[in-house]
Amino acid sequence: MNQVLLDRIRVMNKYVTNKILIHIAGKKFGHFAILNHVGRKSGKHYRIPIIAEPLENGFVIALTYGKKVDWYGNILASGGCGLRWKERDYALVNPRFIAPEIGLSAFPKTLRLILRRKGIQYYLQLDILGQTRPQAVQ
Repeated sequence: MNQVLLDRIRVMNKYVTNKILIHIAGKKFGHFAILNHVGRKSGKHYRIPIIAEPLENGFVIALTYGKKVDWYGNILASGGCGLRWKERDYALVNPRFIAPEIGLSAFPKTLRLILRRKGIQYYLQLDILGQTRPQAVQ
């Protein structure tokens, strides 16, 4: 999907779809979580629905609209965010991109197929604050 179309969908979702999804995200069912972040310019607190799954000692988030989203810039600027997933709250730190095949592996098969078909290329991994990541084998 080209970036112009993704931007149009993102704007529509920001003002319409997200207002509905925020009420079902973060519950025990489904794959939507609530991402809490602070605006890097405004200092305003934001809550948005996103697609996330656990991976190692943290979570992976699919950037369904690419890297040109405000929340991604806010997380990078602050070094972390909050996440409500399956009715539990997590403080997340150390945002970094991971290879698509690693990111996709965190998601259930059906969702993996959808993300692949949609051509989602960017996956952000964050660690749960206070939990150590396993050391990479050299």
